[in-house]
Amino acid sequence: MTQRISILGSTGSIGTSTLDVIARHPDRFEVFALSASTQVEPMLAQCAQFRPRMAVMASAEHGRVLAERVRASGLDVEVLWGPQALEAIASHPSVDAVMAAIVGAAGLAPCLAAARAGKRLLLANKEALVVGGEVFLAAVRQGGATLLPIDSEHSAIFQSLPEDPLTWAQRIDKIILTASGGPFRTRDPATLREVTPEQACAHPNWAMGRKISVDSATMMNKALELIEARYLFGVAPEQLEVVIHPQSIIHSMVQYRDTSVVAQLGTPDMRVPIAYGLSWPERMASGAAALDFHSLQAMSFEALDDHGHPERFPGLALAWESLRGPAGSCAVLNAANEVAVAAFLERRIRFDQIHQVNLATLEAVSPGAPGSLEALLALDERSREAATRTVQGLTR
Repeated sequence: MTQRISILGSTGSIGTSTLDVIARHPDRFEVFALSASTQVEPMLAQCAQFRPRMAVMASAEHGRVLAERVRASGLDVEVLWGPQALEAIASHPSVDAVMAAIVGAAGLAPCLAAARAGKRLLLANKEALVVGGEVFLAAVRQGGATLLPIDSEHSAIFQSLPEDPLTWAQRIDKIILTASGGPFRTRDPATLREVTPEQACAHPNWAMGRKISVDSATMMNKALELIEARYLFGVAPEQLEVVIHPQSIIHSMVQYRDTSVVAQLGTPDMRVPIAYGLSWPERMASGAAALDFHSLQAMSFEALDDHGHPERFPGLALAWESLRGPAGSCAVLNAANEVAVAAFLERRIRFDQIHQVNLATLEAVSPGAPGSLEALLALDERSREAATRTVQGLTR
């Protein structure tokens, strides 16, 4: 049976990798809808290749340009734009599965729409859980959606767990997320103030977007993944651990009560977890290269402060603090980090000031236990305003 797929964020790295996997299995998948923020030309090329029924752009400006280009190309694609259009393609009755690959809190509303509509939701947007928390999980339960993690770490954990989630609490001792350490793993923290956006985006193992690459360099990506793992797998914050694994071959591990450790290994290629999510509970070809154990380099592991500088990744501790803090604290942290990373990429603050913005925002904003999408979005806006004020203070 052919699955009809909506891909939210189709021109980004996860979206293009998803389309690559789908193109290898034309008998199994049909692209129903695509969405992008501003990239009209790549979206037009995707429409020409995959012939979706709908294409959505974030703004009216870019939507109208795409609509004109689609008409000129003779393509039979309905072009829409705006947040409501995103929610429409995420919850459309004809859609079987949704790849949620929009970066940031902008992906929360369409993820909620897909969850409430009971879709098979392939979650590459970690902010849906970091920001949405229990509100998002409640929507998944109420809609009867199937939630499948796509981040390589969370996919690895999911693959390393027993099939029956009801047994997880009785069997799991802890979840161990691996981190490459990014491009500054061994760099003297005293020099981090000199880091440029180009250096921060040069990840040693993965090809990713600019925002996620910066998060990897600060380890905020791992902080957000810790929060996501807490909600995905129902473990306590103290059952979450991070270990540096520079080779990115072991993607994450589960340690059981008997001290056995189950890990998932693979090449650092996002098509592997994407293919698993698309085909689950089966498996299918991803297009990724297989591990060659005869030529595999030695695998090593390090504690977060193995190089004698625990201050290199100060933002990581904010994940545990936010999980133990008032409900909504994780949403505050996420909003602050989005503002701070954007300011760094625009060269308005230094790399080492990203943490300052995040910490100041957590101290300034009282979350107020948001219980709805509207409350979450209001908290997100308040947090962004507070973070922006901190950025402005740093740039004076």
